[in-house]
Order: sequence, then structure tokens, then C-alpha cells
Amino acid sequence: MPASPTRPPRRARPTLLDVAAAAGVSKSLVSLALRGDPGVSAETRERIVTVADHVGYRPSLSARALKQGRSMLVGAVISSLDNPYHTEIVASVEDAAETAGLSVVLAHGSRERGRLGDRVHQLLDLGVDGLVVVSSWVPEPVLVAAARRAPVVVVGRTAEPVTGVDSVNNDDEHGAALVVDHLVARGHERIVHVNGSRRPAGLARRRGYEAAMQAAGLGGLSRVVEPDATALAGLLDDGTTAVFARNDVEACDVLDGALDVGLRVPADLAVVGYDDTVLARRARPRLTSVQQQREVMGARAVELLVDRLGGRAEDVHEVLEPRLVVRDST
Repeated sequence: MPASPTRPPRRARPTLLDVAAAAGVSKSLVSLALRGDPGVSAETRERIVTVADHVGYRPSLSARALKQGRSMLVGAVISSLDNPYHTEIVASVEDAAETAGLSVVLAHGSRERGRLGDRVHQLLDLGVDGLVVVSSWVPEPVLVAAARRAPVVVVGRTAEPVTGVDSVNNDDEHGAALVVDHLVARGHERIVHVNGSRRPAGLARRRGYEAAMQAAGLGGLSRVVEPDATALAGLLDDGTTAVFARNDVEACDVLDGALDVGLRVPADLAVVGYDDTVLARRARPRLTSVQQQREVMGARAVELLVDRLGGRAEDVHEVLEPRLVVRDST
């Protein structure tokens, strides 16, 4: 019977001692240089970093965690991966976390509240130092219980502030008013709002739309429809001249519907989205949309989490002002 092939020995992971030997310096100097200690000259640090890259040294996350008594991990929970808004927020969270010396572990709940709750507990069981929840679907009791174990920051709008949980979101009412004011200034009166959400942000955008229509003297023409094909087909055939969609995904559905029935955007129908995601910039015509300062929201979420880890006890709830980005669709 032929002998089974032997596996080549696994190459040992380079250590600080390997870097020190290759650079001809002490292990302690390598450690100081790689963590950016100001006592190490720029020339020496550059030489040690170059040697470390050459030998393939990478700092051990587990060793650093053991030394600092923390995992150095941030858990990020999102509703789903199919809306660019969520993934763009997570990208900004990851950038800010990296700057703070942290790594991000991502979990998504496929738009199921129960699964989202499970993901929160699973990340905490992994030992993350804190959670950034980019979802309004996580039940409040789950958030409260999670905050007893680790700092939690919600990026988005909750129905009411959650005790022990920080939050960062945008002023949805103001964002909706910006849309209505823009469309009214363009001469539109029959402005329909596409919004089937019962979540806090969706309800707030609906309130903002209705209040702005009332303020413009168009309250009697206010109309909110569900984002389904039948409703969209109907509004495109009843004299509507402008549509404000709850988010960019639904705004793109409106653009598709308009194309299907031969309406020109914006000549026959103006369309506005919300979130100003990559979809708004890639749609044709390019989509006017409300920008939520996603980079700022993600960065602030990490800052708030780090502050909590540093001992801050009081809750912080920040509301950022959105702005309207006008493009070809209006």
C-alpha cells in the first residue's frame, strides 16, 4: 500500500523576536516602534516597519487583546445586505474602528427581527467589546439586555430613546420637508410619497412629507402609497408629476415603472429618493436624494462606543441634519 503523502510543515508565524533579529535591534524597541511610541525616531520606526513587512510579521489580535483585557473587536449588526445604505454605514464604521485600533465583525439578520436578536447575542458571546446596530428592527428588550453586557450604539431611529443605549440618526422630518420644498419650487403640486414602512424612520419621513405639503397649501393633495407594482402603476397614470420615495431602492423601482409606461424623467415625472447611496449616483437619470452623512454617522457611532468603554455613563442621542443632493431626476 503506497504511503500517504506527507504535508509540508506549517510555517511558523513570524514573531517580534524574528523582526528584532532581522533588524538587529531589541524586541522591546520593535514593540515600541510598531505601536508608534514617540520615543522612537522616525528613521528607526520606518526601518523596523520595513523589516516587519519583509519577514511577514503581523501583530496578533489575540495577544493584544490578552494584554489589554479586551477583544479589540466591534460587532456590527445590520438588517440585511441588499440596501446599500446599510453596507455603506458599516464601511464607515469599519474605517473609524480601524483608526481606533479595533476590528469589526459583521452579522446580518435578513430582515427578521428574531434573527437580528439572535445575531446580537451571538456577537456578544464572541466577546466583542461593543456593538453598533445599524437597524431599527432589533427589539428594545434585546438592546437593553445587550447594553448590560457591552456598550451599544444604534445608527438609525428608534421609536423612543432606549435607556443605556446611545444613538446616531438623521432628522427624517426635516429631510422629507427638504424634498417637498424642492419639488414645490419646481412647480409640482401632485407630489406622491411612496412609503410602506411602519418603522420609526419611515413614519417620521411620512410625517415630514405631510406637514410640508400642508405648509405649502397642498395638504388636500397629500397621498401616500405602498411600494408595490400595482400602486406604482396607478400613481404613474393619475396626473402625478412628482414622487418622493422613502429610500433610494424604492426610488429606483419608480424609475423602472416610469420607463415601463413610457414616462420621461424628469420631463413627465420627477423622482426623489432618500439616503443618497451609490444607487442614486448610478441610476439613469441620476437620482436626486436626501443625504444622511453616512460617514459621519458611522464615525460618531464608533466614537460613542469608545467613550462608553472609557467610562462614560450618560446616554447620548445625536440627530444630524440631512441635506438634499439635487441631480438629473428633478
